[in-house]
Amino acid sequence: MHWFNQDRFDVRLEWGTAAVRYAAKNVECIVIVDVMSFSTCVSIAVDNGAQVYPYPWKDASAIGFANNIGARLASFDRLSDRDGFSLSPASIRKIAEGEKLVLPSPNGSAISFLARDVDTDVTVFSGCFRNLSQTAMACRDFKRILVIPCGERWPDGTLRPATEDYAAAGGIIAAIGHDRCSPEAAGAVAAWQQLNLLSLRECASALELQQRGFQEDVDLCLDLDSAQWACQLQGDFYAAGS
Repeated sequence: MHWFNQDRFDVRLEWGTAAVRYAAKNVECIVIVDVMSFSTCVSIAVDNGAQVYPYPWKDASAIGFANNIGARLASFDRLSDRDGFSLSPASIRKIAEGEKLVLPSPNGSAISFLARDVDTDVTVFSGCFRNLSQTAMACRDFKRILVIPCGERWPDGTLRPATEDYAAAGGIIAAIGHDRCSPEAAGAVAAWQQLNLLSLRECASALELQQRGFQEDVDLCLDLDSAQWACQLQGDFYAAGS
């Protein structure tokens, strides 16, 4: 057992892409939490009956990937195309049933892309505030669970731990109800119990969206338990889970 992989605990938590590389061994279930905004976009799309294909790179390869599977490609910049689809949850509200959408992002999407290849027997979910209870319910039959708050990026590309992801991860862990949580997972539960959604409207990620003119996205991202479905990665795409 490595000191960092939390093997002695049933419910574990670790941050970002490194969590997939170093802490995802010997788990049955992975929950990827990127509240602002990948996981919220996925939840809205899945509730509408659409399929979301995570893709890690915002470049020409994403265009080729979307063309190969007959899917629409979300805009790389939510400011550049307010009439199409992007990482703006408000833009996803109009997605149609049966539509396929490639949604690139450097955090939730990139981590989903890595997680799908960890082990064919690992079940992967995308979690956020709006599907918190549905995600926890879908995870309760798994014994060994890794929850990954994705965080954001500093301008230099390094990981910026994001309070909203940590709190949502803690809420999902608390709702799952397993006793054997690692200290890392228990810390997130404590954060969930101490914070409230109103205070998260002033977290760094929310302020960034507000300053860019996306107040509606903040509202959607902090909308607790409004989803109908958990979002399960089924091969290459997210769809409604059990």
